[in-house]
Amino acid sequence: MYIQQDELKDGPIAQLIAAHLEEMKEHSPPESIHALPLDDLKKREVTVWSVWDGEELLGCGAIKEQSSEHGEIKSMRTAALHMRKGVAKHMLTHLLQEAKRRGYTRVSLETGAMAFFEPARRLYESFGFQYCPPFGSYQEDPNSLFMTKEL
Repeated sequence: MYIQQDELKDGPIAQLIAAHLEEMKEHSPPESIHALPLDDLKKREVTVWSVWDGEELLGCGAIKEQSSEHGEIKSMRTAALHMRKGVAKHMLTHLLQEAKRRGYTRVSLETGAMAFFEPARRLYESFGFQYCPPFGSYQEDPNSLFMTKEL
């Protein structure tokens, strides 16, 4: 497995992001979907990385800069054929290392409150993320949970 910064060209990464957005629509009401579409992932304040095994895309993850000291984890997604193989753990490790390299003192994220998101919450908890109030422009939402980790 190797990780590279992704330029978000058409192809496997676009398909993976589209699948991510479709799955969010299945499990969250529209007003509670905070996943970023491909065009928003291309904005200056967002950096996306992808995980590969040779020519096969395994997953992706991103950091959105909230401030010079605070990053937000976005677009954590593992390809369906590679779930439960350590892809997300590998990506989250990379994102946290990158956040430290950038000098962030805190990293936060939003995830769903429904049972479908339980594996993601367990992963974040295992990395030391704690539940917190909404941050940035997020508002209280019964379908969202917010987590943060001091670096």
